[in-house]
Amino acid sequence: MNSFLPTTREVIKNFILNNLPPCHLKKHLKPATAVLATALLLGSASCTQDKEVHSATLPATTEKYELPAQPADSSATASSDTVAAQTPTVAPASAPAAPTVYPGPEPLPGAILPHKRILAYYGNPLSKRMGILGEYPVDEMLRRLDEEVANWTKADSLTPVQPALHAIVVTAQGHPGRGDKYRLRMTDKMIEDVLEMARQRDAIVFLDVQVGRSTLPEELPRLTQFLKLPNVHLGIDAEFAMKDGEVPGKKIGSFDAEDINYATGLLADITKEYNLPPKLLIVHRFTQRMIQNSQDIKLRPEVQVVMHMDGWGPPALKRDTYRRFIAKEPVQFTGFKVFYKNDTRNNSRLMTPEEILKLDPKPLYIQYQ
Repeated sequence: MNSFLPTTREVIKNFILNNLPPCHLKKHLKPATAVLATALLLGSASCTQDKEVHSATLPATTEKYELPAQPADSSATASSDTVAAQTPTVAPASAPAAPTVYPGPEPLPGAILPHKRILAYYGNPLSKRMGILGEYPVDEMLRRLDEEVANWTKADSLTPVQPALHAIVVTAQGHPGRGDKYRLRMTDKMIEDVLEMARQRDAIVFLDVQVGRSTLPEELPRLTQFLKLPNVHLGIDAEFAMKDGEVPGKKIGSFDAEDINYATGLLADITKEYNLPPKLLIVHRFTQRMIQNSQDIKLRPEVQVVMHMDGWGPPALKRDTYRRFIAKEPVQFTGFKVFYKNDTRNNSRLMTPEEILKLDPKPLYIQYQ
């Protein structure tokens, strides 16, 4: 290596003094050495025949750059280490990321997505077993929500966080109940209580429906009195939609595109009738058959559809579920759920906001249960 350096230095010095183009280094140095020396002479005049080499091996910037790693070529190893050690290294200015293009119409005025990321606490205020929303007294629950909002704001300071409460207002049941529907409707008072909790944090509200053996056309119209409020949106849970007469919890249910189109149609009508900003529809999913014929789901300007990854388990499993069942059929926007308890079974752990933000596409709806 010592015999290489003086020769290379002298050649480079000569080219600088005579303002010669870097391409001529090929005539005076070995090929591997010439490539490295050319990198040091980028400030000199260029040659047309070298443009392809430059564009393929160096950052497209006029700023100082860090010398990129060279190919694993044994003939260039020694010279690469030496030249890189003598070259000032300054990281290139990062180009702004291209904006993500989402399917469907352009967002209407007042649309939440993709301008914000929604962070929702999920559950039922009457149950400590159905999620974080009902597990703690209201003040403690809202304090924990504040902490998660702060965590996500720190993880992605460019995307404002919109807090939300996501309440199950029709719960699937393991017994027939009234009308043999295997579902239980919550009272209006319960919904009003959730709205009051949300008011304390300027949060939006999602009313979630588990239809059991009922249907969306049977369950959603009675919620119109709340859905006509500008801060109230809808969630539908395919896991508990038992089209074939099964008992909820014994088998995973499903929705067809026709069901989802009914929901978006109802929300669009409400939006237009009451002159509201676009509504959000959260669709729970963690298997392929839970949502059928997704290609037939209609995207409407008045409704933003979020396909929400609702599975629990260790991080590797959750990432795989997201990739297989959400990223492949995102429909429009995507969501991701974190289970405070189920995700930590068997010595596993919760995924961090930073890990979730590495998913592609990045979820814009985050739910904690």
